[in-house]
Amino acid sequence: MSSFIFRTQRQLKKIDSSPIFQWSIIAVIIFSALLIGAKTHDLPIQIVKILAFLDSAITVFFVIELTIRFMAFPNKKDFLKNGWNVFDTLIVIGSLIPTGGSGVLLARLLRVFRVLRLVSMVPELRLLINALIKAIPRMGYIALLMFVIFYIYAAVGSMVFHQINEVLWGDVSISMLTLFRIATFEDWTDVMYETMAIHPLSWIYYLSFIFLTAFIFLNMMVGTVLEVMSEEHENFRAEQHGETGEGGEPASRAQIDRLEIELAEIKALLLQTNNVNR
Repeated sequence: MSSFIFRTQRQLKKIDSSPIFQWSIIAVIIFSALLIGAKTHDLPIQIVKILAFLDSAITVFFVIELTIRFMAFPNKKDFLKNGWNVFDTLIVIGSLIPTGGSGVLLARLLRVFRVLRLVSMVPELRLLINALIKAIPRMGYIALLMFVIFYIYAAVGSMVFHQINEVLWGDVSISMLTLFRIATFEDWTDVMYETMAIHPLSWIYYLSFIFLTAFIFLNMMVGTVLEVMSEEHENFRAEQHGETGEGGEPASRAQIDRLEIELAEIKALLLQTNNVNR
């Protein structure tokens, strides 16, 4: 009995890791996305029935695919330790909610999220999402500093410019919205020229704010994401080659290059020793 279970599990693992199976899942996910878009159009009743049947078939396919992945795991508890497996399970369970009755809107919304399964199926997309999640704590401190700068400039703008335009500078909260508009370059020159008519040097206020937010803080955000993304690429590359560094951590590219150089030097020494012995 145990040998039969082992053979079945090995066969399911082979199916799950098959490129054909993986690409079939991606194709069904893309088709599901097109199906969701088609349902937003005003279609004949016959087409609607066909789309409903295809939607049910896609749901059944996802259930079968998730079952194969679950059964392929040697230790079933490890399946839910992977965050992406939990993500896929929740989406598939949400797809099982019938589209009829009072929960029709919820069911349709949950089916929209099936498109996100494309992220869990494509390793490169998983890499980007993992890098973004890991960068959020570092980006949080930058965002906090940005909020402080926004608040200071909003308080100053509200005190100095509120008599010029109450709609834009009436209080701190409204001033922060105006500053957000300026930071995104949405007709910010109109706001600046309006205040410059009363305060000619107010351009210093706007240019310094844009310099801090649009150039410095934005580049800091981008730099943080790129740094984390580079680390994730190194880890992903090391895992693909089965290489680990000290302490069981994935080896960095510098460590791999150093090992390759050392191996080349050892090979050269061995060749030199063999020539001398001859």
